[in-house]
Amino acid sequence: MLSGVDIASFLGHRDQLISDLEQQHPEVVFHSRDQILTLRGPAREVRAAEAVVLEVLELARRSGAVSRHDVKEVTRMVLEGNGPSAAQMLSEPILSVRGHAVRPQTQGQRQYVDAIDNHTIVFGIGPAGTGKTYLAMAKAVQALQRREVAKIILTRPAVEAGERLGYLPGTLEDKIDPYLRPLFDAVGAMMDPDLVPKLLANGTIEVAPLAYMRGRTLNESFVILDEAQNTTPEQMKMFLTRLGYGSKMVVTGDITQVDLPLATSGLRVVNRILRGVDDIHFADLTADDIVRHSLVGRIVDAYASYDERRQAERANREAGSGQATNERTEGNAR
Repeated sequence: MLSGVDIASFLGHRDQLISDLEQQHPEVVFHSRDQILTLRGPAREVRAAEAVVLEVLELARRSGAVSRHDVKEVTRMVLEGNGPSAAQMLSEPILSVRGHAVRPQTQGQRQYVDAIDNHTIVFGIGPAGTGKTYLAMAKAVQALQRREVAKIILTRPAVEAGERLGYLPGTLEDKIDPYLRPLFDAVGAMMDPDLVPKLLANGTIEVAPLAYMRGRTLNESFVILDEAQNTTPEQMKMFLTRLGYGSKMVVTGDITQVDLPLATSGLRVVNRILRGVDDIHFADLTADDIVRHSLVGRIVDAYASYDERRQAERANREAGSGQATNERTEGNAR
């Protein structure tokens, strides 16, 4: 019985929800009529599918809507059977933006958001599309609305990704603006667009390049460092030591997308230095947490496999070269 939800909205256009359920449970046939959803198939598979349907239904009751990704994630969580119910874990919203609830959509995202609540510094590390910056922005706006902080500070390194900064036209601010534009867009997506210019003008929200953080102490602020894989170790240390009283920091980045031409990524280094330090948490998001098109996850996995093969081939070549050198040395000695 599909009670407590609007049936048309729940099932979606042309019963898209049923198609998604059948994709996740290929041995089960789903059929809906009025408010009744029937399942047919092998008993074991039907019981598993029924558990997923009940969780998806409860998620819809709590959050008002479910997505195709929700069906996939709920299925995975039900099959794993760990922790609280999928509906309970995924339905709690962070905030509402123009009638749309911003909430974690995977178990990994839920753990990331909870870590932000429970730690002073959180590193969100993972591939594109895992919601690292989006969810951090939502938590920042929530903290500001609750008056837990006095301001939001958004920063990122101005590092070229294939184009040179100096060739851009205009003043220094004009040159830097393209690097900060994603952060401006994120602010606009989380708040009333008419309110954002006022908050930027009075300093309640500050968007600035990482270099502008030097020499400051950031008190009572929610600070987000985006694209942290493009910081140097020195920049990362500088940023983290800006932490002041009553502040939180969230550092986001993807260590597979480093644009630094020569220097080592500060995100890689800090991962080795600070992991395990009290009140600092590293949230490792994976391709399972990608909430963009499903193809994105497969692309990320394919590139990861390709990189692993290249590293293995390089290691084999180096090992073979070393062995050949040893053999030549031994031959000369003889």
